[in-house]
Amino acid sequence: MSKLGNLGAKLYRGEVGYDFIGKRKIWYGVSILITITAILGLAVRGLNMGIEFEGGAVFTTPKTSVSASQAEKYAEDASGHDAIVQELGTGGLRIQIAGIDTGKSDDIKADLSKEMGIPADKINADLVGPSWGETIANKAWQGLAIFMVLVVIYLAIAFEWRMAVAALVALIHDITITVGIYALVGFEVTPGTVIGLLTILGYSLYDTVVVFDSLKEQTKGIEKQTRWTYSDIANRSINSTLVRSINTTVVALLPVAGLLFIGGGFLGAGMLNDISLSLFVGLAAGAYSSIFIATPLVADLKEREPKMKALKKRVLAKRAAAAAQPETAVVGHQAAGSPQDEDDEPQDAAAGAGPRNQPARNRGRGRPSGKRR
Repeated sequence: MSKLGNLGAKLYRGEVGYDFIGKRKIWYGVSILITITAILGLAVRGLNMGIEFEGGAVFTTPKTSVSASQAEKYAEDASGHDAIVQELGTGGLRIQIAGIDTGKSDDIKADLSKEMGIPADKINADLVGPSWGETIANKAWQGLAIFMVLVVIYLAIAFEWRMAVAALVALIHDITITVGIYALVGFEVTPGTVIGLLTILGYSLYDTVVVFDSLKEQTKGIEKQTRWTYSDIANRSINSTLVRSINTTVVALLPVAGLLFIGGGFLGAGMLNDISLSLFVGLAAGAYSSIFIATPLVADLKEREPKMKALKKRVLAKRAAAAAQPETAVVGHQAAGSPQDEDDEPQDAAAGAGPRNQPARNRGRGRPSGKRR
């Protein structure tokens, strides 16, 4: 842990770093590949929409000796549709059949009563009409659209429109991957899934805003110096917040993994699966997009500005001149007492540089004790 803390401090001070921006084409390629896979999974397998969205019926039985697999077979034979059966803590069963005509629920209930040996009046039936399910689905999409619009407006006001566009692309990236994973795994999409999606979008946005805030602070007065390009400072911002992003993501993933693999896997809790899978995939995708997608995209958009192009040209020209100048000439020039170029050091810490290393002054030179007389 101490090594990780030291690494985080060095990353923050700019003593070490990884070139995220320079390798952005690799990250773009990886993201495009993952996104295409998710879209193909969604197109081929589709989403397993829950009863709340498609309509149907849910039958709840009292305590019974019939197993879940047997009840599933009885329900599918009676309805002609796929059924989902869950064991309840009371010893009963919850039989969910989506996409059926609610008018046939009485016939299905009678067949279940006969096959399972349970009186019909002991089986509780909850019906969801298709129009109500369609309304719920539309409300979910409306809520997602409103969330996206508000995010873009807020980021455009708090930062700038380029950051708003980059954050929107990162959010769409996270949604696409999460929905694609749902299609590939075959988990049922319920209102719990929608709650999980909105939660991870908020978390992804938080992670992105942390990097954007650092970038905004470090690019103040960037045009007054010729040592750093916008991409250089964007890379510095990612490195300075990298350990923080990793720590917060890991801490958030641990309890979600407990819900998904222990609660959902071993305990068979369906609602936990609905929420925890979207949270688990979304949190990981959100951390990835804030580092590898959002900030590199901002750098690409910013460096298309004429003033950023001019700054980059000046920086590269100065670096080329410094590389061509012999080192001995530089040392001799400085030793002769000539002042250094002001641009050799950044204008301030916000320009992306670390602390300046100044030589220690020997105040006691020529005096054995170093004390004043």
